[in-house]
Amino acid sequence: MKTMTCRQLGGPCDLEHRGETADDVIKAQDRHLKEAEKAGDTAHHPAREEMKARWRHPKRSMDWYRDAKQRFAELPEA
Repeated sequence: MKTMTCRQLGGPCDLEHRGETADDVIKAQDRHLKEAEKAGDTAHHPAREEMKARWRHPKRSMDWYRDAKQRFAELPEA
């Protein structure tokens, strides 16, 4: 199990997302950004917009995805 924060994934806060894989924490970040936006948290709005753009244009977003996976792989097990 590894942990990445919202900030490490491009967001504005230090909420921790835990997962067995990079995809687990990326999906947790997506849920977090959606919930923050729904709650009216404007600080998370830019990160939410970036996340939505990644889903709309996955080929252009592969660099971000590979980078997130690499940073996850380099983390120690918690």
